[in-house]
Amino acid sequence: MTTSATPVIRRADDRHRYEILVDDELAGVAEYLDRGEQRVFYHTETHVDFAGQGLAARLVLHAMTDVRATGRRVVPVCSYVARLLEKHDEFADITDPVTPEVKHWLREALG
Repeated sequence: MTTSATPVIRRADDRHRYEILVDDELAGVAEYLDRGEQRVFYHTETHVDFAGQGLAARLVLHAMTDVRATGRRVVPVCSYVARLLEKHDEFADITDPVTPEVKHWLREALG
């Protein structure tokens, strides 16, 4: 599905994710859990009907800007988020490394 509608991005704290909507339809998510002052991103997905439109990148870059505004730090466990941050070094100052401790904590938190 290709659309000319302007996507809307919102943080859905109750679902621990950022969402991108197109014409009021959920097009993608970037899921996270908070660990102290860190926001640990562990999964990003765009619905197949919206693939190839750059929505995931818009969503994640918006999320990174929001994380900065909240005073938190980013831990990019999600490979998509990690790859995007490699290309956008303007977020390097708020990015923490993915450590074995973070991975263990995430596995426990997600059950």
